[in-house]
Amino acid sequence: MMFLVRMDVRIPHDLPATDVDAIKLREKNYSQDLQRSGKWQAIYRVVGEYANYSLFDVESNDELHTLLSGLPLFPYMEIHVTPLAQHPSSIR
Repeated sequence: MMFLVRMDVRIPHDLPATDVDAIKLREKNYSQDLQRSGKWQAIYRVVGEYANYSLFDVESNDELHTLLSGLPLFPYMEIHVTPLAQHPSSIR
């Protein structure tokens, strides 16, 4: 199942910088592991925002929820999920 996911990150300004740096490092490692596994197919930065669009290929809604809620930045994110289906005009 393919999903387009927009993630907007809103880290509280009063969170200590050392905590933020540690969370971001864990986030990078976690997301890169998911990319290597093929579950997280692509990630694109939204220009001028602390946000991204990502493409996930997972087995179920529940798997996507588990992966997203496992993100270290999850508590500081607003996430919008769009399920995708094959377009009948696609040549792929």
